[in-house]
Amino acid sequence: MNECPGRPRWGRGVSPAYFSAISETLSKPECYNPVDQARGEHLSKIRVLLADDNAQVLEYVRTFLSTDSCEVVGAVTDGQAALDAATQLQPEVVVLDLSMPVLNGIEAARRMLEVRPSTRIVFLTVEKDPDACRAALEAGACGYVLKPRLATDLIPAIELAGEGRRFVSPGCE
Repeated sequence: MNECPGRPRWGRGVSPAYFSAISETLSKPECYNPVDQARGEHLSKIRVLLADDNAQVLEYVRTFLSTDSCEVVGAVTDGQAALDAATQLQPEVVVLDLSMPVLNGIEAARRMLEVRPSTRIVFLTVEKDPDACRAALEAGACGYVLKPRLATDLIPAIELAGEGRRFVSPGCE
């Protein structure tokens, strides 16, 4: 078994040698702890672009996400503006409405993924129809969240999308 040298042993008191051993241990590459690395990555905020044709929804979602694990890097009101902003801002996750002017959400998602396949798409919509959900997922979306479930579903959907995993609000599939 490959043990990290200088690993302190638990005892009753903490001596200066303990802190020295910790410092020495953490500086050794063979003592890399992926759990600590993952925890550190999780603490960084996910860069999110919002796209919805309703300005009130955009402002509500922006405020809602800014208090959690997300950094909203932009907010736009149509599908073409979403495509342009995604190209320029390169967010990790784009939250799209299905129905938007100029370019609908599904077509905007397809084009975004053509330009930058690493972009993760989460749809935020009132459309509960399973066919719409299926079309969104077939277009490459990682998430499908119903607006009435925004408070409980959006953040988990964004976090899972950031990991390349799928989330669908109950009752959509």
